[in-house]
Amino acid sequence: MTTHKILLAEDDNDMRRFLVKALENAGFQVQSYDNGLSAYQRLREEPFEMLLTDIVMPEMDGIELARRAAELDPDIKIMFITGFAAVALNSDSEAPKNAKVLSKPVHLRELVSEVNKMLAA
Repeated sequence: MTTHKILLAEDDNDMRRFLVKALENAGFQVQSYDNGLSAYQRLREEPFEMLLTDIVMPEMDGIELARRAAELDPDIKIMFITGFAAVALNSDSEAPKNAKVLSKPVHLRELVSEVNKMLAA
């Protein structure tokens, strides 16, 4: 069984460490960045199966990052983790339509199960 590769973009250090640990414990391979721009540059270097991103970040927000990620790889799965779910779900937002949104505070079990579900789809 191959390990799924997840790219995580989250500017809150504690939150990022918490998410990386949870996902690695669940058996995923995670690369994490603290801003959208460096995450995007990483995406251009190698393919990931999933982008897990915060929405409000410096340099490039999560919605822009998700849009560009989907342009690079239409098959990439996208999940937003945010305290601003309303923003992501706003119908005129540029967010890719099949993206999933989890609201903070995120429960690890829910996160891992949603990630598994998306990757299995």
